[in-house]
Amino acid sequence: MIRTLLTLILFISLTATHAQSSIKGTISDVQTKEPLAFTNLILVLDTTIVSRTQSDFDGNFVFQNIRSGTYIIKASFVGYQPIAVTDIIVGSSTKFIELSMSPSSLQLNAVVITAYKQKLIDKGNTTVKQTVSRKGLRSMRFRSKAKIRGSRSNPNYATPAPSNETYSAITDNQFKDVAFDPLSTFSIDVDKASYTNVRRYINSGQLPPKDAVRIEEMINYFDYDYPQPEGEQPFSITTEFTECPWDSSHKLVHIAIQGKKIEFDNTSASNLVFLIDVSGSMSDPNKLGLVKTGLHLLVDQLRPQDQVAIVVYAGAAGLVLPSTSGENKIEIHDAIENLSAGGSTAGGAGIQLAYKVAKKHFIQDGNNRIILASDGDFNVGISSHEGLIKLIEEKRNQGIFLTVLGFGTGNIKDATMEQLADKGNGNYNYIDNALEAKKVFVTELGGNLITIAKDVKVQVEFNAAAVKGYRLIGYVNRNLNNEDFNDDLKDAGEIGSGHNVTMMYEIIPAESDEEFSDIDPLKYHKDPESLKELNDEVLTIKFRYKEPKASRSKLITEILYNEPVPFIQASDNCKFSASVASFGMLLRDSEYTGNYAYSDVIELAQNSKGSDNDGSRSEFIQLVEMVAVLDRN
Repeated sequence: MIRTLLTLILFISLTATHAQSSIKGTISDVQTKEPLAFTNLILVLDTTIVSRTQSDFDGNFVFQNIRSGTYIIKASFVGYQPIAVTDIIVGSSTKFIELSMSPSSLQLNAVVITAYKQKLIDKGNTTVKQTVSRKGLRSMRFRSKAKIRGSRSNPNYATPAPSNETYSAITDNQFKDVAFDPLSTFSIDVDKASYTNVRRYINSGQLPPKDAVRIEEMINYFDYDYPQPEGEQPFSITTEFTECPWDSSHKLVHIAIQGKKIEFDNTSASNLVFLIDVSGSMSDPNKLGLVKTGLHLLVDQLRPQDQVAIVVYAGAAGLVLPSTSGENKIEIHDAIENLSAGGSTAGGAGIQLAYKVAKKHFIQDGNNRIILASDGDFNVGISSHEGLIKLIEEKRNQGIFLTVLGFGTGNIKDATMEQLADKGNGNYNYIDNALEAKKVFVTELGGNLITIAKDVKVQVEFNAAAVKGYRLIGYVNRNLNNEDFNDDLKDAGEIGSGHNVTMMYEIIPAESDEEFSDIDPLKYHKDPESLKELNDEVLTIKFRYKEPKASRSKLITEILYNEPVPFIQASDNCKFSASVASFGMLLRDSEYTGNYAYSDVIELAQNSKGSDNDGSRSEFIQLVEMVAVLDRN
């Protein structure tokens, strides 16, 4: 009898312990009360992330199949102050909470709760509890110096859904011996798609594919405090020479350029053609729905002298709005709102029609640009990929540029979209939520539409008296032949108004005993000893660029002197960009990170976060924390 009673008590206890319920809620702007769509939310029990979700277009979210316990909810949204809700007690009842977030421009504390309501839903009786807290949630820090890594088959990760996403293979740059290869030549531009795409993966509980991680795009996603150029030069150049944070025996070279900021209101008239994928694959809310949100935001910025046309493509391509003055905003908004998805994808045919419309309404000395919004699934239209690229290059040379925007999950053709933007003298961005749409279409509108320098190339010559070996961090698919640097017919990247571009080299000093090259010493090569008179120089960096309407390039030259500073004395610009680079290296399982861990990335980013006016750096730290929690093996 006693054994039976104990068994019954144990069964009841286990049943209560494993009872499952749910947490439902809404999230909105604390000032406007407008719902915040696609907010990222995570549910934490103790120090473990047990679930994650995103709010829908109405700001609703739900965590299902939750066991009894005391939870924490953390919410993040670019442009808003991250919030954390503590002491959420879940029993057998469904719990409803109402969250509010404050724009980061209010300069609140690091992590705050601005409003938090709980409703206990139990047998039809509802009680409401209001709690307001200004305490920041103690962040989950991982201080272990051991390398916290895990494979992409780690069972702690959510199993990814079947995917048709494709990415170009990337092989990281290796160290090069200055004695044999003193020149590093590559192209630069300001694509930012990789960072937001990586963010999308992490927020969904998965590590991104290695080839989705392009480190330079992650670094260049963030704004930095670089000086504005003076005089007629379109960009300024800033260099730093310091210690390498992930390898104390190496040095780090930090090179940055800052594009001249031109207010959109002061620019020439724009002739824009929205080229919208309305095929069946775009029917999800985070695809066409988010496209419409972004385009509405852009239209609100237009001036009377600007003009907009809308071309769509699915089973066939069609013109749904002829070129219309920016003064007629209601007409443009209505055309956007009436878009709907369905059918196959005729990307090539759509592009041909868009270029035809753009050419018909071409503005001399204006900004003539096609804005392509798609999940990247081009499967019908121009018969070959090469034919599509040839068309884009031809129109680029006629002054019509192409900007590419990626949306959605499961179908991204990242390699295609990046190449189309590169060949079209435009940028490639991936938009994963409504605030990212605002960033692209409002905050960075000038940079994404107004080109201040095109065909920008970099060539760095290293001094063998100071440098034994070097490797360029990122820019893997931007490498050029050395002879391409002086060839004005060779296409390269573009810089837009206000854009900043950061480049970093990891350096092996000349006095190092480290061996990394399998090449025998050259018999007739100039002895580095003969270069001692130049040992006060580390490198010479040269930039070539063309003005937007020019066909001949201009040259800028800078010298970096051998005066390294301790890493602790480096600027926040250098240190924060190094934290992003090291995170990208860890995501790519780089052989060069040594024992550097996510905890080191978090600490470095926290110490160099700066003012963080848009909240993006705080969000970055949260992303690293998420990966650190999940990637524990």
